[in-house]
Amino acid sequence: MNEWMTREEAIARLGVKPQTLYAYASRGLVGRTAQDDDPRRSLYRSADVEALAKRRKRGRATAAIAASTLSWGEPTLPTSISTVREGELIYRELSAAALAQDRTLEQVAALLWQVDAVEFPACAPADDPFMAVAELARTARPTVGRSREKLAQEACAAVSTIAASQGAKGTGPMHLRLAEAFGSGGPGAECVRRILVLLADHELNPSTFAARIAASTGASMPACILAGLATLSGPKHGGAGAALDALLGESETRGATAAVDRWLASGLPLPGFGHPLYPAGDPRAKAILATFEPDEALNRLSRAASETGDALPNVDFAILAAARAHGWPPNSTFSLFAIARTVGWAAHAMEQMESGAIIRPRGIYRAAA
Repeated sequence: MNEWMTREEAIARLGVKPQTLYAYASRGLVGRTAQDDDPRRSLYRSADVEALAKRRKRGRATAAIAASTLSWGEPTLPTSISTVREGELIYRELSAAALAQDRTLEQVAALLWQVDAVEFPACAPADDPFMAVAELARTARPTVGRSREKLAQEACAAVSTIAASQGAKGTGPMHLRLAEAFGSGGPGAECVRRILVLLADHELNPSTFAARIAASTGASMPACILAGLATLSGPKHGGAGAALDALLGESETRGATAAVDRWLASGLPLPGFGHPLYPAGDPRAKAILATFEPDEALNRLSRAASETGDALPNVDFAILAAARAHGWPPNSTFSLFAIARTVGWAAHAMEQMESGAIIRPRGIYRAAA
């Protein structure tokens, strides 16, 4: 058996669609490398394909199923906050893309938190979001037994604190405060509003899972948010925007096709393109990109990525495109993620606290050889 097989061979062996094969590769279930004579096309490790085909055929034991849920697996925690259904992001049975047409982050927070209204308070200037939230956590009370209204007040303070660390001042709708901090008005402020709504939650992503684990112990609301913020800082999660920026820089100096080919040859998925939950395209990216035209450098990169056959722009691409189109500062992509996603972390912390359950998975012990 050859070490590598073509995409067509892998699809035929597994009996899946191309999007599913791409998802397997993104999740690390199937090794992938660039084809020697055409680096824009991928080859897939034959041994991985065969092992996956056999596992699919014979089914999996309970322990293996449980373990697989921790990496893009089947849903494991009951939640009424958000989900991805048929390629669409849903907030409490409402389309996130539809909400982004005219809702504010405050209105979406009220929806996700299930409270009457939300108003983010003014906050003293802060330099570092981690230190500022940690200071809130230092004196905050545990979440156990507290009402949603009280927890929502603490969540509002955390959102404002993180926003203040990014230069937001005063009161009023959060998107206007951030747009002013970014030196952007008019269309730019409207784009900030849309992005904040679309980033507010994304079911059990790594940072949200971390926030829920903290909440399951009864940790305070700021502590739960700090757990989410720390996890978001990882390069494989909230740092995807920085990786895309680096790819774009390489694209502008070496050429888009050469940059994409080199990145794929490294065996890593392209930052800013593709998402395992959205094989037909990220609806968040579509909703953002519908409001403006990305610059030519990003368009060249997108065309080069599309030639690989399995790469569509995701929300990281759309946010970087928005930042470049509206002249936002370099750190704006992470800022928008952190501020918006704090709303989701708080919603999940509330839900987890009310469940009364502690999240405590078991390890699969493997003795050293």
